[in-house]
Amino acid sequence: MTTLADLRRDYASCALTEDAADADPLRQFGAWFDEALQSQLIDVNAMTLATASPGGQPAARIVLLKGVDESGFVFYSNYESAKGRDLTANPRACLLFFWAELERQVRITGAVTRTTSEESEKYFHSRPFESQVGATISKQSQPVADRSQIETRYAEFAAQHRGSIVPLPRNWGGYRVTPERIEFWQGRTSRLHDRLLYSRQPDGSWSRSRLEP
Repeated sequence: MTTLADLRRDYASCALTEDAADADPLRQFGAWFDEALQSQLIDVNAMTLATASPGGQPAARIVLLKGVDESGFVFYSNYESAKGRDLTANPRACLLFFWAELERQVRITGAVTRTTSEESEKYFHSRPFESQVGATISKQSQPVADRSQIETRYAEFAAQHRGSIVPLPRNWGGYRVTPERIEFWQGRTSRLHDRLLYSRQPDGSWSRSRLEP
């Protein structure tokens, strides 16, 4: 019988060297993200979002990356959700991408700010009507007696707004994680993994160092 202790595999698909890696971590992320897209991985933009409460209680969940540029990594959510409450009180977060088929991880740590209302509204109205309704009627993270209550609210709101513009909910919008540290992990044989850490300097430039596996 296979036990948890027996579950292991060797990583040997490729390497991550200083010569091959881009000096800019955002360009390096873009290159890896493009490779993940070309590999046709499922939910390539799925990432773990880790937050902490004011008292230091950690929490993690999967969210979807919806934008990335020089200013940071963007995702959207209900501002009154559990993650939203954490980020209001403690506006720092860690993002983790894990592309198992490529034997790669990317970990991003930084401060979090809300996107502008214009950015949030533009993305909100780019979503399917059903998703707009779902985001509007959901009291995310709040207890509910049973699913029928949610389905009833959804059906009523959808019937009222079908064929019209759904207003952007006041409690819904985007977050931007401005990276301060970005670590790229490439699995290697014998557990001697490659780890390159980029750290943002006071002048805005990036330093890079290799970490022990």
